[in-house]
Amino acid sequence: MKEFEQTFDILHNPSQEELVKAASVACGVPVSRVRQCVVVRRSLDARSRPVYRYRLRAFLEGDEPPREYVFDYKDVHDSPEVIVVGGGPAGTFASLKLLEKGLKPVILERGKDVHSRKVDISAIVREGVVNADSNYCFGEGGAGTFSDGKLYTRSSKRGDIQEVLRQLVAFGAQQTILTDAHPHIGSDVLPRVMESIRNCIVAHGGEYHFGSKVVDLTPPASKGGKWKVLCADGCCYSAANVILATGHSARDIYELFVSKGWALQAKGFALGVRVEHPQHLIDEIQYHKRWQPGYPHAEYALVEQVEGRGVFSFCMCPGGVLVPSTTESDAVVLNGMSPSTRSGKKANAGIVCSVEPQDVAGFEKYGPLALLEFQKSVENRMFANSGSFRAPAQRMTDFCRGKMSSSLPSCSYAPGVDSAALTGLLPDFVASRLRRVFPLFDRKMHGFYTQEALVLGVESRTSSPVRIPRDENTLCHIALEGLYPCGEGAGYAGGIVSSALDGIAVVNAICSRNLL
Repeated sequence: MKEFEQTFDILHNPSQEELVKAASVACGVPVSRVRQCVVVRRSLDARSRPVYRYRLRAFLEGDEPPREYVFDYKDVHDSPEVIVVGGGPAGTFASLKLLEKGLKPVILERGKDVHSRKVDISAIVREGVVNADSNYCFGEGGAGTFSDGKLYTRSSKRGDIQEVLRQLVAFGAQQTILTDAHPHIGSDVLPRVMESIRNCIVAHGGEYHFGSKVVDLTPPASKGGKWKVLCADGCCYSAANVILATGHSARDIYELFVSKGWALQAKGFALGVRVEHPQHLIDEIQYHKRWQPGYPHAEYALVEQVEGRGVFSFCMCPGGVLVPSTTESDAVVLNGMSPSTRSGKKANAGIVCSVEPQDVAGFEKYGPLALLEFQKSVENRMFANSGSFRAPAQRMTDFCRGKMSSSLPSCSYAPGVDSAALTGLLPDFVASRLRRVFPLFDRKMHGFYTQEALVLGVESRTSSPVRIPRDENTLCHIALEGLYPCGEGAGYAGGIVSSALDGIAVVNAICSRNLL
């Protein structure tokens, strides 16, 4: 077996025959000796003539064939139950792993199925009404379902990323996510994938309970007993093990922990703005004015250290739109999403600043919820600017100069935008760093700093501002046997793939302890 690199024109999709010929040359053997050549990774290189750089793996005579992934989902109708609170990536992949282990997942999801979620999401724009339990954050698939579906992660130490990606492909995602350096699925494809996963889980004996908001958790009365999980509809479920995968916006779960005196920790997160450029401008910058139809739309990743804090781009969506991701009726929260084609006319990304506990003076009285209350206060301030879900906005150049924008460029944010002085709405330490960082980013991407770019508030749901502490070996809560905090909501992941891997790791930990 040998790995090697090969470049191909950006508009050319090489055939297996071409890959085998390339392997023959790279390995110095006749074509007849190359049994197979597989793509390990594909990355775009636009520094000069745009090409795709392929990392290829050649298998010659006598080599072990590439690993085959076989997922053996067992019938679990009559198997021991594990309660999974939350149907996002962590809860979903934990449930799939439970099927492989022969255990029955009972999924309690506060939101609705993917189809019903669409109705509630459209109501935010159409009627200005937020369903607190069914929105862009809550519902089947979690916050990732209606997003770009980015799958890029550096968390390979957490587990086998291919285990996640190959299951997504099996349930309907594109094959390209297996090899692309920055894979994504798209907001038009992810709902179908999540529905297929649900159908598989149910067919094998697992249970889904939508509209099941957890309002209380009661530990076992004695060793070997079961947890009781009470939902808002009055239904109560019990099991020896509970996987808590509620997502980064389930604030009521943190409040429940505080009311019971259970351990929580304040956790740093990032807060800032959403920035929207014309997509053609980002294409011109990144392709050095060589972009042409057929090329994938360009994206970017930027980071600077400003006044001792990291300021960086987050969740960049080429050809995407801005969406209202609030879970409350009195808050403005922005996020971005894009379809699989990324064919929209706008590019957006969060530009955010790291926030640590020492940065939020005045919120110490909230203890472990200090950063959560700080986060809420900023979101509420954005809403109070107009008394609606319209986003306060400013041209980038005006924001940096401290000048109100007399006019605003077109914007993809459906609820609308209002010209506002964002410096007065953002925390001072965040606003000052953002004003400094945009001209710095322009040194890396000349043309990024422009009056055609729109800065909107606020991007605040980057990750959880709270951590639910767990034992690093057992992955169980440090003081609550049988309760397994998991994924973004517990503070142990930051995206679809890392959350999925954490869900898988938790199930492996449960099974290794033989506590079922």
